[in-house]
Amino acid sequence: MPPVYKRIILKLSGEVLRSDDNCISPAIVQEMSEAIKSVVDMGVEVALVIGGGNIFRGLSASRKGMDRTTGDYMGMMATCINALALQDGLESLGIPTRVQSAIAMQQICEPYIRRKAVRHLEKGRVVIFAAGTGSPFFSTDTTAALRANEINAEVVLKATKVDGIYDKDPAKHDDAVKYNEISYTDCLTKQLEVMDSTAFTLCMDNQLPIIVFDFHQEGVLKNILCGNAEAATVVK
Repeated sequence: MPPVYKRIILKLSGEVLRSDDNCISPAIVQEMSEAIKSVVDMGVEVALVIGGGNIFRGLSASRKGMDRTTGDYMGMMATCINALALQDGLESLGIPTRVQSAIAMQQICEPYIRRKAVRHLEKGRVVIFAAGTGSPFFSTDTTAALRANEINAEVVLKATKVDGIYDKDPAKHDDAVKYNEISYTDCLTKQLEVMDSTAFTLCMDNQLPIIVFDFHQEGVLKNILCGNAEAATVVK
């Protein structure tokens, strides 16, 4: 089936890159790169936002006494490391990839320029948005929502370790109930901690759907792009 989405933002957690003995596992980078390549081969324009939690979390550090702004900037640097790792994995498979950073690092990547990012996508290149929004106090989930609206993406795909949104943590509660579809308002009022409230609100205000899925579930990404989101949760 042809894809129902032409341009997407894929939000990846930095934690998915971690293995037991490495903060960035080459094998996992390869697995993720192959999954993204399969989407590019379908003719879908792909932009990525990746977190840095496998290396450093600014919010966690601030709770232990570090200045929040300093911690957040350190977290932004962590996302750049992950972006470069993913770029290398994609290009090893022959997928042209550009990293655009919200903080200038001209020796290793491009600065974020909206029109340039869109042009890369139109030419079939994958674009990885690094360094968050470039400002502290904003999460990479918010970055994904912001960039998606800026580049006119049709959907935000949020990759997690579970197959959607539940009423409570399924890892801790056997009776957790999965939502196949849920509204932005319900996510906010029920305080479902899949994305932060700023990200949900940005998507809600611009009627941008969010699909939450398990990245490691075989074939699920392709199915979602072909319009079958049964193994995920749709927020709209």
